[in-house]
Amino acid sequence: MKNEPTGLLLAHRAMLRDLDRLAELAAGLSGERLDRKRATAVADYLTDFCDSIHHHHSAEDDVLWPVLERAAGAHVDLTELTDDHAVLDPKLARIRAGARSLRSRHEMGAELAADLADLRDTLHEHIADEERTIVPLIKQYLSDEDWTTVESGVRKRGGKMSFEVPRILAVCTEAELAAARRDGGIPLALMIKLLPVPFRRRERLVFSA
Repeated sequence: MKNEPTGLLLAHRAMLRDLDRLAELAAGLSGERLDRKRATAVADYLTDFCDSIHHHHSAEDDVLWPVLERAAGAHVDLTELTDDHAVLDPKLARIRAGARSLRSRHEMGAELAADLADLRDTLHEHIADEERTIVPLIKQYLSDEDWTTVESGVRKRGGKMSFEVPRILAVCTEAELAAARRDGGIPLALMIKLLPVPFRRRERLVFSA
């Protein structure tokens, strides 16, 4: 079935993985000065991560929710999830500000560490709620054509593939990766081959002790 929301679940999985390790990294480095190269790398990663979260949730608001509301009608109430998304904007803004400070001062601020821990806790709860309520509705009410419309709409919104693809690959099972290779064609095969290597170098600089 095409309306299996595998991409949505993989995005959530990658997001939660990064939230856990970024919060742990910031807590461990809180109050410490970093060398300029690593401080810049961490700040850039945090900025891309915030952009990724915003892209994901705005795509849900603007693309997935309208399709789901049309298909499910009175069976779906997305008010609480939409309200959760609105709460994310100021949290992301604080982390972006913390990243700018890290980039200029080369010090991991305690406020940035606290903000990342808060975002981690918020999104763990939100994503659990979303998967418990939304995924069954997608499977029940969206046709294959509906889901194709959602996926096409999300792709048209863009996204930083050099950041997104390696993070998704890192959380794929062997079966999910095989399915992606089968369905994604040559463009995805090229991204799978080319993007992880430079991204792993980036990760080592950000997350290595």
